[in-house]
Amino acid sequence: MEPQRSQDQSLSERKGQKRKLEEEIEEKQREISAAVPFGDAREALLYEVTAQVNILNSTFSWNEADRAAAKRATHVLAEFAKNEELVNVIVEGGAVPALIKHLQAPYTNEADRNPKPFEHEVEKGSAFALGLLAVKPEHQQLIVDAGALSLLVDLLKRHKDGSSSRAVNSVIRRAADAITNLAHENSSIKTRVRVEGGIPPLVELLEFTDTKVQRAAAGALRTLAFKNDENKKQIVECNALPTLILMLRSEDAAIHYEAVGVIGNLVHSSPSIKKEVLAAGALQPVIGLLSSSCCSESQREAALLLGQFAATDSDCKVHIVQRGAVQPLIEMLQSPDVQLREMSAFALGRLAQDSHNQAGIAHNGGLVPLLKLLDSKNGSLQHNAAFALYGLADNEDNVSDFIRVGGVQKLQDGEFIVQATKDCVSKTLKRLEEKIHGRVLNHLLYLMRVAEKAVQRRVALALAHLCSPDDQRTIFIDNNGLELLLGLLGSTSPKQQIDGAVALYRLANKAMSLSPVDAAPPSPTPQVYLGEQYVNNSTLSDVTFLVEGRRFCAHRICLLASSDAFRAMFDGGYLEKDARDIDIPNIRWEVFELMMRFIYTGSIDISLDIAQDLLRAADQYLLEGLKRLCEYTIAQDISLENVASMYELSEAFHAISLRHTCILFILEHFDKLNAKPRLVDLIDVKPFEGSYRMVNMAHNLPQYQSAVPRVYIVTLFPFS
Repeated sequence: MEPQRSQDQSLSERKGQKRKLEEEIEEKQREISAAVPFGDAREALLYEVTAQVNILNSTFSWNEADRAAAKRATHVLAEFAKNEELVNVIVEGGAVPALIKHLQAPYTNEADRNPKPFEHEVEKGSAFALGLLAVKPEHQQLIVDAGALSLLVDLLKRHKDGSSSRAVNSVIRRAADAITNLAHENSSIKTRVRVEGGIPPLVELLEFTDTKVQRAAAGALRTLAFKNDENKKQIVECNALPTLILMLRSEDAAIHYEAVGVIGNLVHSSPSIKKEVLAAGALQPVIGLLSSSCCSESQREAALLLGQFAATDSDCKVHIVQRGAVQPLIEMLQSPDVQLREMSAFALGRLAQDSHNQAGIAHNGGLVPLLKLLDSKNGSLQHNAAFALYGLADNEDNVSDFIRVGGVQKLQDGEFIVQATKDCVSKTLKRLEEKIHGRVLNHLLYLMRVAEKAVQRRVALALAHLCSPDDQRTIFIDNNGLELLLGLLGSTSPKQQIDGAVALYRLANKAMSLSPVDAAPPSPTPQVYLGEQYVNNSTLSDVTFLVEGRRFCAHRICLLASSDAFRAMFDGGYLEKDARDIDIPNIRWEVFELMMRFIYTGSIDISLDIAQDLLRAADQYLLEGLKRLCEYTIAQDISLENVASMYELSEAFHAISLRHTCILFILEHFDKLNAKPRLVDLIDVKPFEGSYRMVNMAHNLPQYQSAVPRVYIVTLFPFS
């Protein structure tokens, strides 16, 4: 038992020395910051650094006092280097070459096996300090060029001479950490580590008994493997995979975190290594980390790795799902950790490229959390969720669920950060649209009949945007889809009102794509026109109109051919039949002249300032072609301010095309109109004789002319 007491006493002494050293360093730092003015603090620090460097340069021996002083100097420099703002001053003071010198032990006779003072301690302190200085990228190359790498690689092998102690373990760990920091995001140094022979000892250290050493070695390999194909190749050739896969099963979160990180960097952009990793049995341990690890970073790395595995081939995608990855990935979508949500969405997006997986992910509840992620302000997270939804939308079995939970509205209303996400969402909506037929449409119609009201409305809203024009009658007439949309306009929720208006606008536009109602207005009936030269020309004139006291010469044959109103005037029992002069009391001269010019030529230019009066005249004399021209001109001037009066004008003169344009305008700008106090009363959808205040759809949408009379499209204006 005596050796154990001696060992404990030695350990206690070392801990006491460490505490004493830390107190001395803290006191020294306080002296530097308190004893000099702020402007001279840098000079004071530089002075102290230089003093420590001089100690290192003068104590490279096995003398116990020298070793103690050197150890203390490395600790002082390391403590300073923990403050990144001081690193440049430490380097400027010449610390790098002095520390590198002490990465190796002073020369000794090989036959001398006696214990050395502070053996491994000075090297450990030097490696630790250099690792801290390497945190700044601008110092990485300086340290390497000064010869640090080969000495650090030698430190990785300190255990091979039979030494085994906490000091040996610590120096190895600090050397591995220093290599990690030196190679971080520095491709040339990563290569130098391989050239200096650093990879084989790091791989061997994965099996070291001390877990901290294992972790440090894995961390170094993780850095060296990132975006360096030759390093990846050598790590695999050194047979690292079996040990890394065993480490995945470790209950130590720090161990399996580093292991999954190494494997992730090995397989990144390396299909051949990816196959080797899978063949070595990595798949199930990685899936296991999703639910067994208490470390969110490990779960994140595991999800990322599964996404990389899933890109290999279709079989691998299926195997990942079969082995139980979907449910934990879906649960991770709801984690408070943004990066964990991002990586789980990434993995599900890759898995959703297989048709069977698409149905499985949706069936296990993946749709709703993925849709919620579209609200994220994180562009990568949002895009990964959108990509996963794009995959799910490719399966017909998911379309009804997509619509039932409000997925279409979510995609349409989303505010997407990057263009790639916007494009992905557009393609998803297109995919859904292409599947609205056959059994999918039948299921949606079934939901419109039997589901709860909220679901019925969601289905009607989605179908208004996605259905084919050929199916509109079936959906919105035969299955009451239109009534569901109209019900939204009467909702107390502004959001539902706007959704209903937008859907009706889209539906009406689709209907109009099959109708000539808004085409360029043709002449009402084919006819031969007398021509411009006979307008108000007394030649062969047989009737004269008196307008505002002025005479307008006309020709009965031309008027008879133009409209039923003139035929009744000249062929019926009216006084005008035999009259030579006919008084026109309610039309201005310029309006009458333009109307007659249309009758004689079939074509005129109509300005906005005369269009409404001309519409009134055209309606009075039943000149349908002229009415259409007037409606077309007036419709170009519809605005938020005048849409109410324009609609009233269309009603007063039976201007069907203008009325339809007003309705479309109101639906399109429903949110703005609803916000105007003076117009809010006009946007009125109230029950009227068992239905709504509406105009028979047959008047507005010709393809519905055979519909039952009670089917209407809302006018949004109260009847007089």
